[in-house]
Amino acid sequence: MAAGKPDSQVYIECVVKGALMQVSAIDSNTGTEVKVFGPAGAREALIRNAVAKLAYVLKKNASE
Repeated sequence: MAAGKPDSQVYIECVVKGALMQVSAIDSNTGTEVKVFGPAGAREALIRNAVAKLAYVLKKNASE
């Protein structure tokens, strides 16, 4: 599941802070990192959102 170039990987980190979960997605090629927060019970949805946000940021940075 690569958000950037075809040979990139996405690293996911999930940290529970009380009732909230912080999910970080990091592109292996660029080191670009994004974070999303949400309910701790919505892990899969938060991971999908973090990967989508990372893809958006990488695309936005590539066009600049």
